[in-house]
Amino acid sequence: MNLVGKIIGNRYEILEKIGEGGMATVYKARCNILKRYVAVKVLRDEFTTDEEFIKRFNTEAQAAASLTHPNIVSIYDVGHEDNIYYIVMELVQGKTLKEIINQDGVLPWKWSVNIAIQVASALETAHRNNIVHRDIKPHNIIITEDGIAKVTDFGIAKAVSNSTITAFGTTIGSVHYFSPEHARGGYTDAKSDIYSLGVVMYEMLTGRVPFDADTPVSIALKHMQEKPIEPIKLNPSIPFAVNKIIMKAMEKEISQRYQSATEMLKDLSMALKNPEGNFVKSNSEGMQYTQVIPSLNEKIDEEKPQDKKEKGKLAKYFEKHPKAKKVWTAVIILLIVILIPVIGFFATKLIVNAGKPTQLDLLNLTGLTVEEAQAAYEGKNITIEVAEEVFDAEVEEGKIISQEPPFEEGAKIDENSTIKLTVSKGIETVTMQKVVGMTFDEAERLLRDELKLEVEKVEETSKTVEENYVIRQEPEEGEELKTGDTVKVYVSIGTGIKEISVPYVIGDTEADAKTKLKDLEVTVVYEEDMTRTEGKVLKQSIEAGETVEEGTKITITVNRIEERKQGTIKLNFKSLLMNSALKDKAEITKDPVTDEEIEPTMRLKILVDDTKETINAYDVQTRKDKTDVEAYTWGKGTVTVKVEADGVIIWEGPFTLEGDNPTLVID
Repeated sequence: MNLVGKIIGNRYEILEKIGEGGMATVYKARCNILKRYVAVKVLRDEFTTDEEFIKRFNTEAQAAASLTHPNIVSIYDVGHEDNIYYIVMELVQGKTLKEIINQDGVLPWKWSVNIAIQVASALETAHRNNIVHRDIKPHNIIITEDGIAKVTDFGIAKAVSNSTITAFGTTIGSVHYFSPEHARGGYTDAKSDIYSLGVVMYEMLTGRVPFDADTPVSIALKHMQEKPIEPIKLNPSIPFAVNKIIMKAMEKEISQRYQSATEMLKDLSMALKNPEGNFVKSNSEGMQYTQVIPSLNEKIDEEKPQDKKEKGKLAKYFEKHPKAKKVWTAVIILLIVILIPVIGFFATKLIVNAGKPTQLDLLNLTGLTVEEAQAAYEGKNITIEVAEEVFDAEVEEGKIISQEPPFEEGAKIDENSTIKLTVSKGIETVTMQKVVGMTFDEAERLLRDELKLEVEKVEETSKTVEENYVIRQEPEEGEELKTGDTVKVYVSIGTGIKEISVPYVIGDTEADAKTKLKDLEVTVVYEEDMTRTEGKVLKQSIEAGETVEEGTKITITVNRIEERKQGTIKLNFKSLLMNSALKDKAEITKDPVTDEEIEPTMRLKILVDDTKETINAYDVQTRKDKTDVEAYTWGKGTVTVKVEADGVIIWEGPFTLEGDNPTLVID
């Protein structure tokens, strides 16, 4: 089952697989409540239906969760859901000791002794809590980037008692690091871990394991029967005392090994000070059992006559009643069969319970101050430790956000345990930074990742700011905000105006041209061209094919031929003449010979727009009575009419040729 991308326990987001073992797969995950990275060990699919393996898996959690030590990987949480059994552990950054040995081969003796001291210190704490690891090997020792050794994978650990044997009747662990008793499938205790630590030291200082063969069975037999080559013969640089420590830890007889991790720790520490010293003592000396031996003067009491007499009576009774002897024998055997297991059960239970620490109620400390939490456990041998301080907008500064182990109704905690607290630092404030001029991605990265602010993106058109760049921001630079506050970032989407290609409309009608130019602002001007068809577009101000913004102004010129109309000009020539500079010429004179009246005759012209004679020049007599002249002209629009007499303009004015019968009256 691949859990990458899933969330289990409503809080652990699985990020990637980082390891795989015989019983479980290990993933890197993020705790979405405490905002930290953890390691999640998940029981392999093939074992979820196996009650024995589930029991082992749960045993690991229960055993390791009670251990607190800098050289032991911490257990944070245990659970199961949807047939997924998991343990949440401290995520340790580093390499396994096995990876380091494979990479470097033989390791320096001082560095190796230092690692052994840290592992022995971890085992000392585990053994003091009646926990046997039973699978100590380089694969289960992680060396951090700071050089700290951390023991992990209490996968087959078991709470021990005086009657502990190999769990489930099977041999569990890694065969290259087995103790002889482990290989036999017999009794295992803390001294089995010491043997395995000796094997680990052997491998660190020689680059190889003490026993190897083609099959696991052959390797196990060598552990039980053969003596290993002394490591100093394989690596002469190993100090004398370190060689003795390894050989003592790997003694096949349990009684001749170190009897505790504490005892081994003392010799390891001494080896760093006096590596060639002869201080490692063998346990084979003085191993005779102590016996009570009577002195020569001491007499052994004789049997009392009364005892002989009683024994004689019982013997005589059984001689007379042989069947009674058989009955009594059967009764006694039956009692032994029944009572021994019962006595053994209660004796074992008493021994196991005697080794267990006192348990106290686990209190809910969330919402309290650290001082209040310490007061709640005052005098109860519980250590209250602030593991982490974090900003929290919902929990008041100084108050507890969460605790480890987490509170549950009815939960207990062992005496002398530590409760780790996560305490609120209150609301985190930040100073708003300038993001104007950045791309939106840069602004969002700064605001979200660095300042922990929420970002609302508002898109706007702009003719001056390039697309995807920040135009303005709310609030302005320098304002104090709370983490989690929302800020508005106004981002340019460019001009936001559609660009179009100008079509060709010359030769189209005015209506068709406007339809084609519907995305532009069209201005129409008119021009008359008698050589072109009326109503058609003669020219356009923007050439076809040019790309312009929607709404750009364009002017089209349309051919409009105006209609020519006939106009009537009516004038009173006599009246005009008398009101002009030529009035003297208009007076009637007499012929000197005949004495008859002579009426002057004048040359009259009516001109339209200067160049067009509406009426040909002709003579008009000036009479005293009214002289009316009527003329006609053709044209369009407004024309200029001039009346000329004998070459002198006597009247000038406009004449608009509009309507049905345009007429100009001049008098």
